[in-house]
Amino acid sequence: MRKKMYILGISAFYHDAAAALVLDGEIIAAAQEERFTRRKHDASFPENAIRYCLEEAGITLAEVQTIAFYDKPFLKFERILETYYAYAPKGFTQFVTAMPIWMKEKIFLKKRLKDALTGIGNFDEKKTILLFPEHHLSHAASAFFPSPFKEAIILTLDGVGEWDTASISYGKDGGIKVLQTLHYPHSLGLLYSSFTYFLGFRVNAGEYKLMGLAPYGNPEAEETQRYKQLILSELISLNEDGSFTINARYFSYSIGTRMVNEQLWKKLFGMGVREPESTLEQRHCDLALAIQQVTEKIVMRMAKEAIRLTGSRFLCRCGGVALYCVSNGKQSASGLFEDIFVQPASGDAGGALGAALAATHIYFQHPRTPLNPDGMKGAYLGPSFPDKIIRTLSIQYQAVFTEAESTESLLAIVAGLLAEGKIVGWFQGRMEFGPRALGNRSILADTRNPEMQKKLNLSVKYREGFRPFAPVVTAASAHRYFEMKENSPYMLFTFPLKESLRNPLPPNYAQLPLLEKLYFSRSAFPAITHVDFSARVQTVHTETNPLLHGLIEAFERLTGESMLVNTSFNVRGEPPVCTPEDAYHCFMNTEIEVLVLHHFIFLKSQQPEWKKQKNVLLQGID
Repeated sequence: MRKKMYILGISAFYHDAAAALVLDGEIIAAAQEERFTRRKHDASFPENAIRYCLEEAGITLAEVQTIAFYDKPFLKFERILETYYAYAPKGFTQFVTAMPIWMKEKIFLKKRLKDALTGIGNFDEKKTILLFPEHHLSHAASAFFPSPFKEAIILTLDGVGEWDTASISYGKDGGIKVLQTLHYPHSLGLLYSSFTYFLGFRVNAGEYKLMGLAPYGNPEAEETQRYKQLILSELISLNEDGSFTINARYFSYSIGTRMVNEQLWKKLFGMGVREPESTLEQRHCDLALAIQQVTEKIVMRMAKEAIRLTGSRFLCRCGGVALYCVSNGKQSASGLFEDIFVQPASGDAGGALGAALAATHIYFQHPRTPLNPDGMKGAYLGPSFPDKIIRTLSIQYQAVFTEAESTESLLAIVAGLLAEGKIVGWFQGRMEFGPRALGNRSILADTRNPEMQKKLNLSVKYREGFRPFAPVVTAASAHRYFEMKENSPYMLFTFPLKESLRNPLPPNYAQLPLLEKLYFSRSAFPAITHVDFSARVQTVHTETNPLLHGLIEAFERLTGESMLVNTSFNVRGEPPVCTPEDAYHCFMNTEIEVLVLHHFIFLKSQQPEWKKQKNVLLQGID
């Protein structure tokens, strides 16, 4: 009998540190360090995440045979040195700042890992194998190996790993073959992040804001098309296969602490860098739309090239750019592929999972069995908590709750509260892995409420009012509402609302200011209908989340609609909640009206007086 093989995957020291544990190809646990430390995008060694993974499996570190780190630090160091050399003497200040950190911490990463692991448990470096798969291989493995496909194209797009910024690979059975790569500094991820920076959002954190801003651009405006043409003619040179080169004189990310040459961009686009939190103007929206259209064009060309190289009609997406759900939706609608699987933790956090899976199937050649619908278990791979934790919490805070007598009673009560227009914090089971709330650490609300988008943004999430919200809908009912041909369990595809559900727009709608567009009632479901009639859809399935599925069915019995708003259970500047205590704090610090922790229901009106804890990030926000 073959001995069980536990493999621990780790990503750390850049952003979104995480750990994942795999047993003979089965994903046992995975979590991001930020959820435990409460520091968003925490890049530190994921000690808490590792401890959780071991606890979930009921093992010690000594029982882990192999530990895989998600990239090769020496190759990355080589790229950094060669980049500094190529641009010298430019970038000297950044070089002087970065080198001591690399010399002290990152070059000697193997020793640093061993020291950190020793602090967790009995780590025998003579018995434990340490592996360092390349960054893009970790990404590719995270997408293909859990996918339901026997063979597939793997399209990996991100900022940069060691040298690669994009890759086309082909996965079959237990192997992955890299076919084409794009090298730094030519990077779609960094191109998109440059516009994130230029439009006043934080790089590596605000890209989804740029995605949410783009639909407010006017696709018919001459200005939008002019911006698009400037990007294609001045900033990059795009080839038919989707590869491209950047015009280095416009970009500063290789030699400085800023993304772009601000003077040249100001001259090119006729505007300077937008100050964070300043008023958004139509030109900002049009520029966001322009880079969205360019991004879609590049990704579509790469996809067609991948089909030409492989002949495959199945696609796996991974890397940070795969979280760009508008592009995913366009690929789905294109008819190029029979099916598409996007890794729900496509960023660096997912690299931890990919490293463990690459070690399992490529290094150790463990047989792979594709699972239906996939091997991610709905992405519910994080910690869960027993009822006694919630009871202790209620004593600690003198919190008042009602305990539902049964699951049916719980669902009926909560569905009724949602139908009344209440905002519900919903905390159940195991925490999601990846950036999306998928129904276990979620804020839920009624999609039909015309005030809900504004209320959620300004009074609960404390974020920009233009930001859209996603619908969660039962898989069987999704086609009643959206033009879509496949399921979307991980909220990674954008689909158009059906024409029959849309309200007619005024003739001058495209020319209206942002806020007038935002608050115009576009459909019978205004809380989730974006300005271009799209929505980032999550389909929920009884196999992976029977409780959420049951709640939506209970809501449908009351209202006739099998759809709710689903957004992550957090406020701006904080990661989604992990523990019941995190959830209670968020509940009491916002305008969430109901908190459901397992089958315990807390009403805001019944809670003791609470002194709200002001989030410093909220200062100056309307």
